[in-house]
Amino acid sequence: MGTMTEEEAFALDEYYTNNPPKVDPSKARIRIPMVRIDETTAEYLAEKAKATRRKPEEILSVLVREKIAQYNAT
Repeated sequence: MGTMTEEEAFALDEYYTNNPPKVDPSKARIRIPMVRIDETTAEYLAEKAKATRRKPEEILSVLVREKIAQYNAT
């Protein structure tokens, strides 16, 4: 695929801004339940993500797996 010109990029941006794709969440293959977290937890995740260059969900996954391992070890 060739490189897009700036004019083409602006046209594409304008098109999708004015015509966003229609998405049906009920047809998603992976369902991830949304969970509310408190401000302290959100700040911790944001700072840890920035420091480790990882996504917040990766950090949460590691923390949960550590807790599961601790539970299974006892």
